[in-house]
Amino acid sequence: MKLVRNAGIIAVCLCIAAGCMAAEPNQPASPRGEQTIIEGNNKFALGLYRVLQGRQGNLFLSPYSISTALAMTYAGACGTTQEQMAKTLQFPTPTLNNEQFHNAFGAIIGQLNEAGEKGGYELVVANALWGQKDYKFLQEFLTLVKENYEGDLKQVDFATQAEAVRKTINDWVESKTREKIKELIKPGVLDSMTRLVLTNAIYFKGKWASQFKPERTQDAQFTVLGGEKVNVPMMNQTSGFGYMETDTVQVLAMPYVNNELSMVILLPKKLDGVDEMEKGLTSDAIAGWLAKLRKREVQVYLPRFKLTSEFELAQVLGGMGMPDAFSSKADFSGMTGNKDLFISAVVHKAYVDVNEEGTEAAAATGVAMKLTSVGLPPPVFRADHPFVFLIRDDQTGSILFMGRMANPKG
Repeated sequence: MKLVRNAGIIAVCLCIAAGCMAAEPNQPASPRGEQTIIEGNNKFALGLYRVLQGRQGNLFLSPYSISTALAMTYAGACGTTQEQMAKTLQFPTPTLNNEQFHNAFGAIIGQLNEAGEKGGYELVVANALWGQKDYKFLQEFLTLVKENYEGDLKQVDFATQAEAVRKTINDWVESKTREKIKELIKPGVLDSMTRLVLTNAIYFKGKWASQFKPERTQDAQFTVLGGEKVNVPMMNQTSGFGYMETDTVQVLAMPYVNNELSMVILLPKKLDGVDEMEKGLTSDAIAGWLAKLRKREVQVYLPRFKLTSEFELAQVLGGMGMPDAFSSKADFSGMTGNKDLFISAVVHKAYVDVNEEGTEAAAATGVAMKLTSVGLPPPVFRADHPFVFLIRDDQTGSILFMGRMANPKG
């Protein structure tokens, strides 16, 4: 008898293998546990970026969103599938037990949302589960996702109305990202065999603590890879920022209002040095640069830009070390009690708008599962050639967004 297995889509969220291990005593998240998860997420962010950096042109993603979505998927993984996911995603499961891990992951989400509600900037992390009506999911799995990730189960009908459900999920993502992420799930990703979609959306909008004056923005040349020069609107100001430099790179940290989040720009000194710089990007390298930042007057030139990137990550993640999750070997019995689910797609889309006032960024991730068959004169920081940038939560150290600006004109 042929085994029929269902698929689903997961949008950036949480994690635990419910039903795979013996019950553990309820242990609250600890600051150290949260920090361990953040360190792991950042290592995964840089690892994923290194795989994607071979793509030409501009690049932008939310590694935090991807970690969250896959963590939610991991919540139902068992056996070898669970082990591969933990290793690839840099989840600290040897250090934290399942209860501690999910409590800590949920606490991080709560901290980000609480900070975003204070009014200095907008920051929202939202999760939801979309399950086939009448399909039996384990209550332990649903409870874990709801309690730690605030991801309620929404009953839908993939079996007979897959296209309508796709539009409903896309509408949810669009609303949570202030209409910046549209059509996350493309036609054909969902079908009658889909049984679960887990979605995560993250939205950020913040004003610079020191804003650029629009009247000072002037067209200037930006040198793209290959030596071609393009005219772009170049913002400029001189103010106090976190700054450091080495023989090969300049690092600038520009805080947003409230000084809780910042954009960190990694600018190679060579006009064509971004490829070489990217090869050495590790979480340890970035942590070392950040530790050497000192506030000083800096003359900053930064192009105004906006960009959108989207990815299908199933093959990428499989190649990074978790192939079973995307095959007939998948074991997500922590979701249903049976080995009846595998991941058919992981979709991600991100948007960023950097201007004189500040930054607006949004992202969403989806993982689809189907039936088997990132005193001296002030130094000049002139970002007039390709650079890498991060948007990070300075309170926790979480890298929320990451990208490469290769050409402000797209």
